[in-house]
Amino acid sequence: MKKNKLAGTPLVIIATAFWATGGIFITQVIKESNLTPINLAFWRDISTFAVLLLGVSILRPTLLRVKKNDLPWLIGMGIISIGLFHVLWNTSIMINGMAVATVLQGYSPVFVTIIARIVWKERLSPFKVFAIILSTIGTILIVNVEGFGGIKITPLGLLIGLISAFAYGSVSLFGKKLSGNYSPWTILTYAFGIGTLTLLPLQLLSPSASLLPVILPFTELIFITTLSGYLLYFAGLQKLPASVASILSTAEVPFAAFMAYLFMGEELTGWQIVGAFFVVGGVILLSLKNNKANKNLRAE
Repeated sequence: MKKNKLAGTPLVIIATAFWATGGIFITQVIKESNLTPINLAFWRDISTFAVLLLGVSILRPTLLRVKKNDLPWLIGMGIISIGLFHVLWNTSIMINGMAVATVLQGYSPVFVTIIARIVWKERLSPFKVFAIILSTIGTILIVNVEGFGGIKITPLGLLIGLISAFAYGSVSLFGKKLSGNYSPWTILTYAFGIGTLTLLPLQLLSPSASLLPVILPFTELIFITTLSGYLLYFAGLQKLPASVASILSTAEVPFAAFMAYLFMGEELTGWQIVGAFFVVGGVILLSLKNNKANKNLRAE
């Protein structure tokens, strides 16, 4: 039991490292093809669903069995956390730009922590509040927003960005409800299947596009970013409170900044480095606090 609880934190952090590779593959796919963000979101979801369904059907088909009373949670996760989030995230980037969209996305742990307090009765300790504030400040610094006075955010852009952050954070809320009863493979198979159906009408209205010119980076996006990231995250979520997992997921920001510098030639400024330390520092402090809480619980 001790090993299982302590394993949750590194699993989530490693998952965020896999997620952080997404920017590299997504940028390459869109730049080298005629795919729109909506096209890419749909093909990403349906391809991930196909791989999951095939793997589960061959290796352990019993994992596809779910209880009827859990279907609303799976449907909600598929629509909001997968399908709707991908549309909102892409739209937020187009309207607000990458920097502002990322800043707004950094507020997802705030939504998760507050809702987890209301729904799951998770304790909203001063330490969690501090971790949220530290992570948010770090996120703002890393995206290199040079003074809020120069940013022009329309009411529509702000609304879309905040709803996107909520949709992103909802994966922890839905996942926490389901992860105690089902394998990550089960949850993700249903979620990506429902997410695919959610995006299907938008895909039918979008111009046709081909994946052939970008099949390699697209395949890397599916197996490295999506499958590896989500499976590790849900494995960690089985051992952690939803709010803690969501705050830990902000480690994706410094990982993404480092990868952008290493693989895409984007420079890291001094303030971005400071921001990375803020986010990582908040993650480390939260991890230490969570491990201490686990020890105290076992002692009782």
